[in-house]
Amino acid sequence: MVTREQLEAHHCWEKVDHVSGDPETTAFRRRARLHQALWREARSLPEGTEPSHPRAGVVQRPLGSRLELDFARRTGANFLSEQSRRAADDRIEKPQPSQTLMKERLYADLLSSMPMCFNLFGPLWAQPDLSAALIAAWARDMPVEVDAVRFEWSPGRLLPGRFLENRTSFDAAFDLRLADGTLATIGVETKYHEHCKREDVPSAHRLERYRAVANRSGIFLPGAVDAIVGGPLQQIWLDHLLALSLFQDPAEPRHWVKFVLVHPAKNPSFARAANDYRACLEDSSTFEVMTLESLLAVAALPHALASAFRERYLWE
Repeated sequence: MVTREQLEAHHCWEKVDHVSGDPETTAFRRRARLHQALWREARSLPEGTEPSHPRAGVVQRPLGSRLELDFARRTGANFLSEQSRRAADDRIEKPQPSQTLMKERLYADLLSSMPMCFNLFGPLWAQPDLSAALIAAWARDMPVEVDAVRFEWSPGRLLPGRFLENRTSFDAAFDLRLADGTLATIGVETKYHEHCKREDVPSAHRLERYRAVANRSGIFLPGAVDAIVGGPLQQIWLDHLLALSLFQDPAEPRHWVKFVLVHPAKNPSFARAANDYRACLEDSSTFEVMTLESLLAVAALPHALASAFRERYLWE
């Protein structure tokens, strides 16, 4: 376990990392932040601040798990490969309606799961054929071809009468084509330093929409939805519902969908949440959990890049 003195020495003592009543998750979050600061220091990358840029009346302070913003934008140092950086730049250059995408977080926050997602799947975006082993694992060897790899993607945010009518999106999405020409989609949510926490109960209108998608799917155990709403499993549920809404969409229905939650094996909060969420399902065929470690073991990434990813995000 790291000490407060270690964290303070590397500008990593952050109150936000404390999770009340959960010392195991608190320890993980502090260790993950320190790990990113040490990775940055080992490469002599300039330290960022909180806030990232000057704000009236707010004193900036150094933050070890962040890059200096102008340097980060100029160099793309938050990305482990040129393909990942190109994927991020391409996504920024192609905004989607009603999106919420924080550029500062993408380019300068070493701890964020958003750039981690690009580091993990950017090479697959550049060369979709590299996805074959990973998709085979997720699709249970169903014969499919990868049409596209997308980031921060939703089929349509806030569209009346379609999908979830909210801003939920997948961190990454794989558009697939089956042998008969029909479409399939795998939506992915990546987590790293985050922890699973209670969420606000949705508005009555939105909750009605969510319940409708959940009821049509027929995969939830009796009483499960009531237990999920307003609780720590709600975000996982909404991501899963987005995948299910793709399957139900009459305009362009998918033949097959799956939602995959990816997190580090050492993140106790999401390890517990994944088990709790699976226990809400009568049919779990559209939901899968994969640790970062097991995902890397599938060998979707080139060896050198997989090694760089492990060094950046994981530790013994």
